[in-house]
Formats: sequence, structure tokens, C-alpha cells
Amino acid sequence: MPNANEDNPSALSQVQRRAVSELLRVAPVADELGRRFQEAGFRLALVGGSVRDALLGRLGNDLDFTTDARPEDVLKIVRPWADSVWDVGIAFGTVGAQKNARVGDVVRNFQIEVTTYRSEAYDRTSRKPEVSYGDSIDEDLVRRDFTVNAMALALPEQEFIDPHGGLDDLAAGVLRTPGTPEDSFSDDPLRMLRAARFSAQLDFEVAPEVVAAMKAMSDRIEIVSAERVQGELNKLILSANPRRGLGLLVDTGLADRVLPELPALRLESDEHHRHKDVYEHSLIVLEQAIALEQDGPDLVLRLAALLHDIGKPRTRRFESDGRVSFHHHEVVGAKMTKKRLTALKYSNDMVKDVSRLVELHLRFHGYGDGEWTDSAVRRYVRDAGPLLDRLHKLTRSDCTTRNKRKANALSRTYDGLEERIAQLQEQEELDAIRPDLDGNEIMRVLDVGPGPVIGKAYAFLLEMRLENGPMEHDAAVAALKEWWAAQA
Repeated sequence: MPNANEDNPSALSQVQRRAVSELLRVAPVADELGRRFQEAGFRLALVGGSVRDALLGRLGNDLDFTTDARPEDVLKIVRPWADSVWDVGIAFGTVGAQKNARVGDVVRNFQIEVTTYRSEAYDRTSRKPEVSYGDSIDEDLVRRDFTVNAMALALPEQEFIDPHGGLDDLAAGVLRTPGTPEDSFSDDPLRMLRAARFSAQLDFEVAPEVVAAMKAMSDRIEIVSAERVQGELNKLILSANPRRGLGLLVDTGLADRVLPELPALRLESDEHHRHKDVYEHSLIVLEQAIALEQDGPDLVLRLAALLHDIGKPRTRRFESDGRVSFHHHEVVGAKMTKKRLTALKYSNDMVKDVSRLVELHLRFHGYGDGEWTDSAVRRYVRDAGPLLDRLHKLTRSDCTTRNKRKANALSRTYDGLEERIAQLQEQEELDAIRPDLDGNEIMRVLDVGPGPVIGKAYAFLLEMRLENGPMEHDAAVAALKEWWAAQA
């Protein structure tokens, strides 16, 4: 990437050509919109992540613009042109729009946001930014989080604007703030998490002065809402290199505030009580789980991989023979996972799925101790339910031993379990394990109406199904009657 500045106009023109070339790829959307704002007497510029990504050659369908027009004027300009418009962010100066446009031989769906020049800041107790509108793009850019996001391309003139050296930082792969990091993080403490997130997404270094400010101001993150924190954590964890961002959160003390279970994994060890570095192990498991993904990033799997051992610090015991044990850490960890994810405002389904995977991640390790019965395999599948594929990936990822013989043996053992599951699924439809009689049949056989007894009878038949596999209808009826007689 060329290094452009005021003393190097030829390099600047190269950057302009590259940015313009990338913009032509999304024409006529950007140019059309720029002309509409110009005709209405306003200025418009592509800004922030869109310019950054254009310069990196990875501009997608999401386009961010900034303007001196106030939101009500933006609506007047955009509504006749866009396919749809929404104003849910108008209180913060943002108007959203969708525009379908032909690019070459393909019709693409562009998601557009136009935001009025603004500045925003937090007071010491507020969880929401105070928004005020500005009149110049320079004023707008200085309030951006990082210099690589503080570049703009004025439209339709196609003038490159970079008052804070974002292009140099982009070329160097470094994250700096336009002003002092202390002022930036005081304005919006979430930017500290964004530093870790962009570091992971872009594989960039964070400037030393920015890291120092993150350490000094980590307590400020506590005024940010759980929903905003969760959003940044998700983007970080779903990035290509989450280890880099997570490590920065831990090293700066931010993780102590937003995900304290992670730094707590750094258990001390000594020469008499050797055990795995649980923190490092968890990061390796996360990386190995990512390598097993087949249909793109999987937030449920990644969270489960990261958190699967968080119960270990609370369950660690030093045994008399010098070993270290973590009995029932999966049960404790599942409860801790549920509590943390609930506090971070994750959905009920997400909390349930991730905590369930944490609870089940050790189940396989009893398999190699002796051949599992068909009943045990059925229970494994039943307990995993729709999470079975993720449980396969998590279990395989949890093998981080450097002993190749042991690793290969574990892999072969799990191959055997998956083969058993596949065979039984083909024979018995394990994915939908149910008793051989449904509720209506139970009531008919027992000659009773709805009530608690039906649930007990259903549970008995389910246990029979898990233990013995499918039963003939008459055999299931006979077993139910025998059970019923024993209840008298």
C-alpha cells in the first residue's frame, strides 16, 4: 500500500486511484447519492470503515456516509431514491437505506447509512452518548475511534481526506486514535473494546500509548451497557484471529470487567503441582474449534470453546499424590457460563446452548474407558440433541495434548463413537428419540385422563427406549401395564 502524505502527492494520487477504482465497483450507488446531496446543496463523503475497507480491497455491500445535512434533510434526499428507508437511528443522526443496483451483470443489495457530522461524549455516569451535530468533516473525523477509520472520500468530487494520518497507520498495520487515547476513551469507553476487536479483525498492532490508556482507564468500561459490550465481544470472537483481541482484553484488565472468568483461567502452577495452563489451553481449543467450522463462524461453538473450562478455578484441588483435580468442573462451568452470558444480555437460546455444551464437553472421556453400550450412545445423542454436531467439534477441539500418540488415540476413539452414532441413527432415528407410545396412547392403555401420572409414564417409557432401543407396540403396552400395576 502506498504511503501518502502532503509531501508525497504522487503517492496520494495512487491512493485516490485505488479508492476510486474500488468505488467504481459499487457505482452507480455512491456517485448517484453524492450527486443528489450536491444538487440539494449539501456535502457527502464515504467515511470510516467503508474507506478503510476500500483501501484494503475488501469493500462489501455496507456503505457508511457522512454529511453536513441534518437528518430531516437526509430523509428528504434519500426517500425518493432508495428502495426502502428507516430512521430508527435518527436520534443519533443516522438514516438507514437500502438500494438495489446493478454492478456489472449482478444486482446487489446495498445497505447504506448516512450520518450527520457529529461529536459525542459521555459524562461520568451516563450509559448513552450525548450527540451534537457539527458543520465540518474535519470536526467529524476527529471524533472517530481510530485513525484508520478517520479517512473519507468526498463525493462526487472523489477527494481523499485524511487529516490524521490514517493511511500511514493502515499501511503500518497499527491502531492509533485521532486525538489522545485518553480523550477518545473518555468520550466513549466502548472504544477500548473496539481496539481489541479491530486488532483481531484486521490483525493490527495497537499503539503503545493506546494500550497504556486502556490499562489506566479499564474501569470506565463499566458505564457502557451490557448490550453494547456484548456486540463488541461477538465481533471479536467471530473475527479471524480472536486470540489477539482476547489477549489484549486480558492484558489490559478490560476482561476483568467484562469477562472475568477468562483471566481467572490463568491458574498459578509450581514444580510440585504441574498441570496445563488452562488459559492457554482454552485459547488453543478456541482456535481448533474455528479450524473445524464448515459453514462460517459459529458463535455458539466459539463461546463454548472459550468458556468450556471456566469451572476449573473453583473446583481445583491438590490431591495427596501430587495430582491436580477439577472434579465436576463441567457442571460448575455450565452454571457460571449461564450467569455470565445472562449478565451480558445474550438471548435465552444462546445461553441455553452454550451452557449445555460446556456441561457436556467431558461426557466423551468416559467412552475410552470401556465400550459404551448402545444405551449409553443413545443417551449421549439424546442429551446433546440439536447440539450434537457442535459437541463433536468441541470434544475434538478439547484435545490439546502434545503427545502425538495420545492425541491420535483420542481421535480414533472419537471416530469410533461417531461411527456408532451413525449406525444407531440409521437403525433407530436417534435424532428424534421418543417413547414407543405417545401421551394419547398412554391415557388409553391406562384408562386415565391428563395429569401428572402421564408424565411419569412417559418418562418410564423413554427410559425403556433409551435402555433397550425401539420396542414393538405390544411389548411397549405390556411394559406400561406392568409399570402401572407396580404403582398401585
